[in-house]
Amino acid sequence: MSLAPPSRSVTLSPPPPRFARLSPVLPVVAVVALLGLPLSPGGEGGAGPADAVSALVVLFCVVRLVRQRRRPLSGTAALVLGLPVVGLALAAMGASSPGAGITGLGRYLQIFVLVPAAVVLLVRGRSDFRLLAWSFVVLAGWQGAVGVHQYVTGTGASYQGEEIRAVGTFGPQDVMGMATVVSFGLVCALGLALGRTPLRQRVVAAACASALLLPLALSFSRGAWIATAATCTVQLVLAGMRRALKVAAVAAAAGVILVGGFGVGSAMLQERVNSITQVTNAPDQSVTDRYTMWAAAAGMWREHPLTGVGLKGFPDHRDAHASLALSSGSDTEGAGAAFRRQPLLSPHNMYLLLLAEQGLIGLLTLAGSWLALLVCALRGLLRVRRAGPGLDCALVACGLLVWQLVDFAYADIGGPSTVLTAVCFGLVARWALAAGEREDAAAGMPVPGHRDTEEAGAR
Repeated sequence: MSLAPPSRSVTLSPPPPRFARLSPVLPVVAVVALLGLPLSPGGEGGAGPADAVSALVVLFCVVRLVRQRRRPLSGTAALVLGLPVVGLALAAMGASSPGAGITGLGRYLQIFVLVPAAVVLLVRGRSDFRLLAWSFVVLAGWQGAVGVHQYVTGTGASYQGEEIRAVGTFGPQDVMGMATVVSFGLVCALGLALGRTPLRQRVVAAACASALLLPLALSFSRGAWIATAATCTVQLVLAGMRRALKVAAVAAAAGVILVGGFGVGSAMLQERVNSITQVTNAPDQSVTDRYTMWAAAAGMWREHPLTGVGLKGFPDHRDAHASLALSSGSDTEGAGAAFRRQPLLSPHNMYLLLLAEQGLIGLLTLAGSWLALLVCALRGLLRVRRAGPGLDCALVACGLLVWQLVDFAYADIGGPSTVLTAVCFGLVARWALAAGEREDAAAGMPVPGHRDTEEAGAR
């Protein structure tokens, strides 16, 4: 029998609990942070550094799952997140070229399947969820500050002959980027303010939400205004009517002070707001172009009702279905970029884009996945509203999904800010699809996967 003393170096000391708890979600926070970097003036507005890091996040998640040998997703989560793959695969096979099919398939999988699934697996509890939500708020604050500076100094994108449109670091090539980021931040801040977290956190969140109203207004984005107004109304109603009335009174007072007291863009803002109700009576060229492209997308769908014209096929079939009212493109300049004519390559309506390129099968699978997320998220919200922690997480998740579904009636995917949409769907799925899993009492939020005991070990 050996009498040698036991070795003292066979195990390593565990990492500090806080680092162990936060480390998995930090790569996702890095994706959000990279959207604060400025784009090169005159760029094409396609994929950026954040998209590259999102791919690394997916790879990191896969390696982590293999090392831990744990079940990745529940059956329900796999079904809901994997449902869009059916329509995407059929549409990719019907693309005009293999390159277009592969490129389109990769982009859709990134935004609606892979990155959301990675976020679901990397966010382990309410602390991680709130960290991501606050990163949205911080990014919105940064982009909003840049946008306000652009308006004040006349260095923004061109709007009615003046370079005053707030576009943040995205530039005129992604004119909706800042409006989207600020809207997401405002929705997150309002959800955090309406929760049951400590008073100081709720006050800070409410102040951030109020401050983000100004850059959102200066973005001159009618679609973002409509989606944000509808979403905030839904969040307030879900949080309770008494709170809704109080917050509505504060928001109305802030609006009167900003527009009436300081005259913040009053004339142009009033004109822009009035144009929302005048889209059928003497609409401007941008509205005419949008209606024409909507009609063209509907025409493509009628010719190919089940599978559409194939991924990336809208530009190739647009002219054959559009009327002469469609212009050759939209003019963009300002914010450090020279004048250029930007072609109209999508109908600016996600639902019609799905019908045109993926047909009824693609719309039902992708929109069906979104509807399932909405139903599950609302069920989870009603549960925690009656009793239990996590109301702020529920309001953030439901708010982000409602905003995206409303905005999809006026916009579609495209541009560097699109990767943030993927993270949003991941946050929504984290709340919605873990609702049926085992509850972690201390985390106050369901844990994805029955074998995941990391959070308990970290404590």
